Amino acid sequence: MDLSIAIDIGRSSLIIVLEIIAPILGLGLITGLLVAIFQATTQIQEQTLAFIPKILVVLVSIAFFGPWMLSKMINYVTNLFNTIPQLIG
Repeated sequence: MDLSIAIDIGRSSLIIVLEIIAPILGLGLITGLLVAIFQATTQIQEQTLAFIPKILVVLVSIAFFGPWMLSKMINYVTNLFNTIPQLIG
């Protein structure tokens, strides 16, 4: 196995991870922004107020995007396992 092949495998795995995590992080970011705007307008400065909506949104997004995330990971791992014979020799 060549060094460039290992770098390509690492790069493609990082891209898959970023594609999978992007919807969850995006929804968490939007929720945090909305909670921050709500806290700024009402002048409620409770630190724990931001965590519960974020946790709920992340859990719902994992439940919603879970099948897509799992199929994306299964396809990547299947393709990786199928290319092992070409990588070895």
